[in-house]
Amino acid sequence: MTRPPTKKPAKRKKPPAPRGFDPARARELFRRLARARPNPKTELDFTDPFTLVVAVALSAQATDVSVNKATRGLFEIADTPAKMAALGEAGVAQHIRTIGLWRNKAKNVVALSRQIIEKHGGVTPRLRQDLEALPGVGRKTASVVLAEAYGEATIAVDTHVFRVSNRTGLAPGPTPDKVEQLLMQVTPETYRRGAHHWLILHGRYTCLARKPGCPECVIRDLCEYEDKTTDEPAVSRLVRKDSKARAAG
Repeated sequence: MTRPPTKKPAKRKKPPAPRGFDPARARELFRRLARARPNPKTELDFTDPFTLVVAVALSAQATDVSVNKATRGLFEIADTPAKMAALGEAGVAQHIRTIGLWRNKAKNVVALSRQIIEKHGGVTPRLRQDLEALPGVGRKTASVVLAEAYGEATIAVDTHVFRVSNRTGLAPGPTPDKVEQLLMQVTPETYRRGAHHWLILHGRYTCLARKPGCPECVIRDLCEYEDKTTDEPAVSRLVRKDSKARAAG
């Protein structure tokens, strides 16, 4: 008895690769964010490339406010690689115990200081590969330093940038590296220098993780997020109230 030929299961079509916004839509998104925050900058306190490297390295899993409190005293006595290396792990640890992962961060700060002295003559490197070779410095930290200290048009992808890029549909991707690649493609060149700050500040104060402030969002009609909120989150109300108070003097 001849068996009927078995049908091969139909191949599932792969979902289309993320494409992000088209150039005109991306330009409008950044135009609005730029209008809302004309002079975006990092909220970390620093005075030069070295203190910036240290501050950004310390900011992993910590808020900028907590890092600034910790580095205020630290940078008063150790604002160069030589002074930081001389301070040692125990000395650095005394200043950063209030932030997460402080033991490992103290170790890395001293190690990167020594490496800057030994391999770069005490000058914080400005090449990405040299920055990423420093202990405790990854791609995001290197991107921030390249942009803030050396004026390069890089886009650092932290948790806020990753969330906003995916939630809005601007540059969807499964990993920070994929999001960064797509952001560099869709972000108009004129907006690349400030793109990281506009996205991170938008994520920090409006597009919150748990409850985004959609009613007050300047890009809500461009955003692809389906579960938009209808009332303003408490954090955004406090930020606006504080801004009004400061404006009133």
